[in-house]
Amino acid sequence: MNKEKLYEAFGELIYAIAMADGVIQKEETEALEAILKDHPWSADIKWSFDYEVKNKKDVEDTYKKALYTCTEYGPAKEYDFLLEILEKIGAASDGFDSREADVIYDFQYDLKQRFVEELKENNLINRD
Repeated sequence: MNKEKLYEAFGELIYAIAMADGVIQKEETEALEAILKDHPWSADIKWSFDYEVKNKKDVEDTYKKALYTCTEYGPAKEYDFLLEILEKIGAASDGFDSREADVIYDFQYDLKQRFVEELKENNLINRD
Protein backbone atom coordinates (compact mmCIF):
# COMPACT_ATOMS: atom_id res chain seq x y z
CA MET A 1 0.00 0.00 0.00
CA ASN A 2 1.32 3.44 -0.84
CA LYS A 3 1.57 6.50 1.36
CA GLU A 4 -1.10 8.35 -0.65
CA LYS A 5 -3.73 5.87 0.61
CA LEU A 6 -2.51 6.36 4.17
CA TYR A 7 -2.93 10.12 3.92
CA GLU A 8 -6.38 9.68 2.40
CA ALA A 9 -7.25 7.60 5.48
CA PHE A 10 -6.06 10.54 7.58
CA GLY A 11 -8.63 12.73 5.83
CA GLU A 12 -11.30 10.15 6.59
CA LEU A 13 -10.37 10.07 10.26
CA ILE A 14 -10.35 13.85 10.46
CA TYR A 15 -13.85 13.78 9.02
CA ALA A 16 -14.91 11.23 11.65
CA ILE A 17 -13.58 13.48 14.45
CA ALA A 18 -15.15 16.63 13.01
CA MET A 19 -18.51 14.87 12.58
CA ALA A 20 -18.45 13.11 15.94
CA ASP A 21 -20.63 15.84 17.44
CA GLY A 22 -22.96 15.79 14.43
CA VAL A 23 -21.71 18.85 12.55
CA ILE A 24 -18.47 20.15 11.08
CA GLN A 25 -17.78 23.54 12.59
CA LYS A 26 -16.14 26.42 10.77
CA GLU A 27 -13.39 26.45 13.43
CA GLU A 28 -12.59 22.82 12.69
CA THR A 29 -12.21 23.48 8.98
CA GLU A 30 -10.03 26.51 9.67
CA ALA A 31 -7.87 24.52 12.09
CA LEU A 32 -7.43 21.78 9.51
CA GLU A 33 -6.34 24.24 6.84
CA ALA A 34 -3.85 25.87 9.23
CA ILE A 35 -2.38 22.53 10.31
CA LEU A 36 -2.03 21.25 6.76
CA LYS A 37 -0.73 24.51 5.28
CA ASP A 38 2.89 23.38 4.89
CA HIS A 39 2.51 19.62 4.93
CA PRO A 40 3.75 17.90 1.75
CA TRP A 41 0.71 15.60 1.59
CA SER A 42 -1.87 18.22 2.53
CA ALA A 43 -3.67 17.99 -0.83
CA ASP A 44 -4.37 14.25 -0.36
CA ILE A 45 -5.54 14.69 3.22
CA LYS A 46 -7.76 17.66 2.38
CA TRP A 47 -9.16 15.99 -0.75
CA SER A 48 -10.20 12.95 1.26
CA PHE A 49 -11.75 15.07 4.02
CA ASP A 50 -13.65 17.18 1.47
CA TYR A 51 -14.85 14.04 -0.33
CA GLU A 52 -16.33 12.64 2.88
CA VAL A 53 -17.99 15.98 3.67
CA LYS A 54 -19.43 16.41 0.17
CA ASN A 55 -20.82 12.88 0.11
CA LYS A 56 -22.08 12.99 3.72
CA LYS A 57 -20.47 9.65 4.46
CA ASP A 58 -21.52 7.64 7.48
CA VAL A 59 -19.09 8.41 10.31
CA GLU A 60 -18.91 4.82 11.58
CA ASP A 61 -18.25 3.41 8.10
CA THR A 62 -15.68 6.09 7.38
CA TYR A 63 -13.91 5.35 10.66
CA LYS A 64 -13.81 1.60 9.95
CA LYS A 65 -12.51 2.16 6.43
CA ALA A 66 -9.75 4.44 7.67
CA LEU A 67 -8.79 2.05 10.46
CA TYR A 68 -8.57 -0.79 7.94
CA THR A 69 -6.31 1.28 5.68
CA CYS A 70 -4.03 2.19 8.59
CA THR A 71 -3.88 -1.43 9.70
CA GLU A 72 -2.99 -2.58 6.20
CA TYR A 73 -0.32 0.11 5.93
CA GLY A 74 1.20 -0.97 9.23
CA PRO A 75 3.15 0.97 11.84
CA ALA A 76 4.35 4.36 10.63
CA LYS A 77 5.83 7.48 12.15
CA GLU A 78 3.11 9.48 10.38
CA TYR A 79 0.60 8.44 13.06
CA ASP A 80 2.13 11.02 15.42
CA PHE A 81 1.20 13.74 12.93
CA LEU A 82 -2.28 12.27 12.54
CA LEU A 83 -2.90 12.24 16.29
CA GLU A 84 -1.70 15.84 16.51
CA ILE A 85 -4.19 16.81 13.79
CA LEU A 86 -7.04 14.90 15.44
CA GLU A 87 -6.41 16.58 18.79
CA LYS A 88 -6.28 20.05 17.25
CA ILE A 89 -9.45 19.47 15.24
CA GLY A 90 -11.23 18.11 18.29
CA ALA A 91 -10.25 21.15 20.34
CA ALA A 92 -10.94 23.70 17.59
CA SER A 93 -14.52 24.50 18.51
CA ASP A 94 -15.45 24.89 22.16
CA GLY A 95 -12.82 22.42 23.34
CA PHE A 96 -13.01 18.65 23.25
CA ASP A 97 -16.44 17.13 23.00
CA SER A 98 -16.56 13.73 24.71
CA ARG A 99 -17.61 12.11 21.43
CA GLU A 100 -14.56 13.56 19.67
CA ALA A 101 -12.29 12.37 22.47
CA ASP A 102 -13.88 8.92 22.21
CA VAL A 103 -13.11 8.69 18.49
CA ILE A 104 -9.45 9.60 19.08
CA TYR A 105 -9.13 7.14 21.97
CA ASP A 106 -10.90 4.40 20.02
CA PHE A 107 -8.62 4.90 17.03
CA GLN A 108 -5.48 4.71 19.16
CA TYR A 109 -6.75 1.62 20.97
CA ASP A 110 -8.10 -0.15 17.87
CA LEU A 111 -4.96 0.44 15.84
CA LYS A 112 -2.71 -0.72 18.65
CA GLN A 113 -4.82 -3.85 19.20
CA ARG A 114 -4.75 -4.71 15.50
CA PHE A 115 -0.97 -4.33 15.37
CA VAL A 116 -0.57 -6.49 18.49
CA GLU A 117 -2.82 -9.18 16.99
CA GLU A 118 -0.80 -9.13 13.78
CA LEU A 119 2.43 -9.53 15.73
CA LYS A 120 0.92 -12.46 17.67
CA GLU A 121 -0.27 -14.15 14.48
CA ASN A 122 3.22 -13.91 13.05
CA ASN A 123 4.74 -15.22 16.30
CA LEU A 124 6.67 -12.00 16.79
CA ILE A 125 5.37 -11.54 20.34
CA ASN A 126 4.10 -14.00 22.94
CA ARG A 127 1.69 -11.80 24.91
CA ASP A 128 -1.85 -12.72 25.78
